[in-house]
Amino acid sequence: MQTYFLSQQFNSRPLAENSTACPANATICSGTSCVLPEDNFNETLSIILSTVLTIMLALVMFSMGCNVDIKKFWGHIKRPWGIFVGFLCQFGIMPLTAFLLSLAFNVLPIQAVVVLIMGCCPGGTASNVIAYWVDGDMDLSISMTTCSTLFAMGMMPLCLFVYTKTWTDSNAIVLPYDSIGISLVALIIPVSFGIYVNHRWPSKAKVILKVGSIVGAILIVLIAVVGGILYKGSWIISPKLWIIGTIFPAAGYSLGFFLARVAGLSWHRCRTVSLETGMQNTQLCSTIVQLSFTPEQLELMFTFPLIYSIFQLLFALLILGGYRVYRRYRVKTKTDVEKTEEKEDSKSTSSHAKINGGFVSNETK
Repeated sequence: MQTYFLSQQFNSRPLAENSTACPANATICSGTSCVLPEDNFNETLSIILSTVLTIMLALVMFSMGCNVDIKKFWGHIKRPWGIFVGFLCQFGIMPLTAFLLSLAFNVLPIQAVVVLIMGCCPGGTASNVIAYWVDGDMDLSISMTTCSTLFAMGMMPLCLFVYTKTWTDSNAIVLPYDSIGISLVALIIPVSFGIYVNHRWPSKAKVILKVGSIVGAILIVLIAVVGGILYKGSWIISPKLWIIGTIFPAAGYSLGFFLARVAGLSWHRCRTVSLETGMQNTQLCSTIVQLSFTPEQLELMFTFPLIYSIFQLLFALLILGGYRVYRRYRVKTKTDVEKTEEKEDSKSTSSHAKINGGFVSNETK
């Protein structure tokens, strides 16, 4: 309902500027200001796309589960050092970074709150797809996403209580526990089926994984495009929030990788923790914002989750591209070194044979 009023505010502006009277179908008129009836197009489009995206997301998480070894996954649960590092990043680094960025840019209180809500959200499922493409630890990635969503039920209220005191009463923020629960169920069920398929039919699981990873990449782009279409009228926003939306995900990726490396995790797990830290559940943030604030307040901060999602995707693609270039260069270099060593070995063998009258010992073969 709040989204409806917000969209009508943006729709009424050009009418107020370009006409002297409200149109005949206006429901509320006050001079040149008017409110038009609800536009069913966005509502219908939103329902259709939400249904399609939900089905696609379930299929993607099912395919990601096909890359999880149940023994390794259970090993992360029993020895949760990687999960603990991810927990510190998710509910330690990200809320603190949001708080410091809000102070540094001196944004409005209501804008600082939306930045903090984003920082307190659990990791998003897009991180699992990107982690697969950068050869991350999928068992750790899935377990981190699951645990962060589960821990969010307690950690989000705590973090918001601690950090939002500076700007507002934390009781004013409505946390949709049902949405968090649905996210958790939507994550656990398809992943569990994927793990079972990988356990019973590993060859089929590999095919499903390849298809699902491609669908996942398409899904990530679709979510960003859909957000731009549905909320095209809400792009009038403070430049400070654009800057924060650019810096915030980059800081999350960098700090997550640094902390994981300091904690002694391997390189592929460092990449995994980095992605799990920087990629937030922006859909959950949007839901919290819509439930908690008035249309007038939404006007100042509604688009920030979408801005964050766009830049978190862009930086993730840069990480992916950089890793692919590095891997190709490293593999090429390693191959060249091996060929050089083989040539040197063959030369030394032939020279040894000449010296020993053509005899080649078993040690040099």
